[in-house]
Amino acid sequence: MKRSRRTKIIATLGPASDSAEMMARLFEAGADTFRLNMSHLARDRLREKVGAIREIEARARRPIAILADLQGPKLRVGTFGGDAAMLKEGTRFVLDSNESAGDAKRVFLPHPEILGSLEEGHSVLVDDGKLRLRSRR
Repeated sequence: MKRSRRTKIIATLGPASDSAEMMARLFEAGADTFRLNMSHLARDRLREKVGAIREIEARARRPIAILADLQGPKLRVGTFGGDAAMLKEGTRFVLDSNESAGDAKRVFLPHPEILGSLEEGHSVLVDDGKLRLRSRR
């Protein structure tokens, strides 16, 4: 199925277009490229989606591009007791390896590699940079 147009159509895959059947329908409707948002995609799901795209590609005998949105994974903290905590400017707040529910003083950060790499003065941006925490030892 060769397409002669110069314009390429990019289809972003998400909850409504997650199945292999929907991806095939999008391709048949004209999508040339599938965009994967890496911020919300676990590695096992990435493998599944790429595999499904490559199966469609093999059946169609036509290359399909994959565009990886590399904003990077968003790191999530653990849960908070009461589902939220209000932080006050200038107060101490700890990101730690304790898996218990967090509060206004601390919360679990399930990324030991980050905890191990922080040095005094480093900044940790939270909520897309709306909040900045400064590392102190």
